[in-house]
Amino acid sequence: MADRLRKYRSMRRSGRTPEPVPEAAENRKPEGGRGFVIQQHHARRLHWDFRLERDGALVSWAIPRGVPKDPGQNHLAVRTEDHPLEYAEFAGEIPAGEYGAGKVLMHDRGSYVTEKWLDDEVMVVLSGERTSGRYVLFRTHDDDWMIHRMDPPVAGWQPLPELVRPMWPTRGRLPNDPFEWGFEMRWDGVRAVGYVSGGRLRLLDGDDVDVTTRYPELRGLAEDLAPTECVVDGEIVGFTDAGVDPEVARQRHGVSAAAASRRLAARHPVSYLVYDLLHLDGSAIVDLNYRQRRQRLEDLDVAGDHWLVPPYFPGEGAEALQAARDQGLSGVVGKRLESPYRPGKRSRDWLSVTAARSR
Repeated sequence: MADRLRKYRSMRRSGRTPEPVPEAAENRKPEGGRGFVIQQHHARRLHWDFRLERDGALVSWAIPRGVPKDPGQNHLAVRTEDHPLEYAEFAGEIPAGEYGAGKVLMHDRGSYVTEKWLDDEVMVVLSGERTSGRYVLFRTHDDDWMIHRMDPPVAGWQPLPELVRPMWPTRGRLPNDPFEWGFEMRWDGVRAVGYVSGGRLRLLDGDDVDVTTRYPELRGLAEDLAPTECVVDGEIVGFTDAGVDPEVARQRHGVSAAAASRRLAARHPVSYLVYDLLHLDGSAIVDLNYRQRRQRLEDLDVAGDHWLVPPYFPGEGAEALQAARDQGLSGVVGKRLESPYRPGKRSRDWLSVTAARSR
């Protein structure tokens, strides 16, 4: 029998990588049922390694956007070298300078049933902890394949929306019933809705203009959240040594959001301050109230060098406004705790309060 792991061994140096590297060919055949594994690989570009146990080795594909959940989407799957069966247990850090350098995480594992196995088409039924259903992989050219889900989506699952327009506040004063409200700092940045899927980020500003390429330092947010798929709302803010760039607030008056974002990108390092969550892993959550959405957002642990979830202050309108003044910010935004998110609407459930109005 041909040595199916020869290519695998030629690409790795035993003792320099924690990956299993068999010293010689082992003609092993699987016993009992067949297993599969999906590993999340934070290499030069994030991808998911999909491996099927067959005839003593793991037949493998690299899938840049992950295994699709929707039969309406086919994902690229690049055929890679066969891996040893021991690789099904591997998770860890492949050192810099080695092939595939980066972190490998266990995403899913389980068993599968083969319905068809040809040189250019593989059809299987997966039964995993996260991934189940009938899938087909088919070759398009050389090592390029596609993977397609043949079953309908899981009941209740909704695809990530292409567009969710931001909700907008109304100018006003601090409410008389502050304990029914949560208060956030008013950042006066560039409003941006972020779409996170397959470890990729797409940013649309308040004018629905795609500004993703203007903020390359924010791309890592999606990889940081993987495998989560979500839509978030927030603002891109430029910081100076003295705090928030005051020109951003001036830019927002009399210019478009697109023009403001171009100016901001040219001035200072930016951070994406994420303050709302609109869609999460197949569920639209705009109908949940603000308090519930914020809790789910905080559970995501959005924290990085250029992205974070700023705090909000339930029932503390006057205190939050004073804190904004102390930090040189222009005011606060009060959000009614029991209010849903109203895409594209300006509502009195959100109140924009300036420091001058507090006097």
